[in-house]
Amino acid sequence: MTAYLVLRDHPLRAVEDGPTITLTDDDVADTERRRGRRESVVPVAAGEQLTERQALLALLLPSANNIAAVLARWDAGSTERFVARMNAAARSLHLSHTRYTDPSGYDDATVSSAADQVRLVARAMRLPGFASIVARSSATLPVAGTVHNTNVLLGHDGFVGVKTGSTTAAGGCFAFRAVRWIDGKRTTITGVVLGQPGRDQIAAGLVAAVAMVDRIAGHRPMPARRPEVRGRQAMLPAPAP
Repeated sequence: MTAYLVLRDHPLRAVEDGPTITLTDDDVADTERRRGRRESVVPVAAGEQLTERQALLALLLPSANNIAAVLARWDAGSTERFVARMNAAARSLHLSHTRYTDPSGYDDATVSSAADQVRLVARAMRLPGFASIVARSSATLPVAGTVHNTNVLLGHDGFVGVKTGSTTAAGGCFAFRAVRWIDGKRTTITGVVLGQPGRDQIAAGLVAAVAMVDRIAGHRPMPARRPEVRGRQAMLPAPAP
């Protein structure tokens, strides 16, 4: 929702970088507070300049909660006003089981349903800037350097996005889109899995999504293509030559 609102208010074409956001000492202090709570953040520095696209890449690829707050303040002037806009957008999109209390989703009081999130993903993917960002496997930021997309399914089995997430309360979550050929027709599959358990919740969400897409497409993946959980990622081995 944060990325959707920012791009609705400040549209980007697929190749545009957009305006520049200058980070402050307050942004650095907020990042350190979040790091202390073991939130997902990217390193920042006072005076660092991020384009709108770079900020959205930080938000959507490595799930930088600190940049969610930066974007909220940049767009609305304060996180409180931005959260109010998030909830207004949820009402306008008929997300009846969704309530936002923060821009990143880290707060346990931010809640939603899989059906609501599917509706939101479908709307967000209509925006060229959004679709182009979630299709990136990595990006380079001025201070953080190279960051990687936590959605390691990109480029495999038709997956073209969208966003992973996890907290202790929410479990492993993954909003996804994949394109498959079903009965000779190119078919777009959009879905959401929530609450996936396990030691590596993000990997569990990715594996659940692959299983869901395969069921919808009407076949099971070949063993060499089935995701395997290794360490902190869901790995997809290359097929045998």
